[in-house]
Amino acid sequence: MYKVYGDYQSGNCYKIKLMLHLLDLPYEWHSVDILKGETETPAFLAMNPNGKVPVLELEDGTYLWESNAILNFLADGSEFLPTEPRLRTQVLQWQFFEQYSHEPYIAVARFIQFYLGLPQDRLEEYKTLHKGGYKALRVMEKQLQLTPYLVGDTYSIADVALYAYTHVAHQGGFDLNEYPGVQAWLERVASHPRHVTMLG
Repeated sequence: MYKVYGDYQSGNCYKIKLMLHLLDLPYEWHSVDILKGETETPAFLAMNPNGKVPVLELEDGTYLWESNAILNFLADGSEFLPTEPRLRTQVLQWQFFEQYSHEPYIAVARFIQFYLGLPQDRLEEYKTLHKGGYKALRVMEKQLQLTPYLVGDTYSIADVALYAYTHVAHQGGFDLNEYPGVQAWLERVASHPRHVTMLG
């Protein structure tokens, strides 16, 4: 059985939880409190020297880290990861977009507001993050006006990767009312029969 080391409120950890439910795979969840420094303990660093969640422990006792790498491992051979090279590359394209153009803005703004309570000394940073976050949402909206999912007609790990922080973007002060394609996509993803919520 897989073991997941993560924070229930973390979007990156939620990706793994959601993927395991979509694949109907059993797992054990081990909570890690990032605000208490639990990712910096010797025991945790032995699993992930980068000191970040999530970490997936495999049945042979080895570990995988980096959320999108874990998604690719879990989804390999399933309906959620295309085998056709161009489609598979488009999945990767969206995963790279998520890590470089989406998560650094939307997830960090959420961290400042939701985790830290919007402290005064980070208010300017928070406002700057909104510019980048809204740019990412516009990119997603453009695609989702054309296709029901980020890679055509099929729900894939590209959607899992970007759903994780987009569906809680309001916790970082983002207003999705101007993005009807994104809103419809969020509902579409959440309608999957094996969908699980972040805290569900």
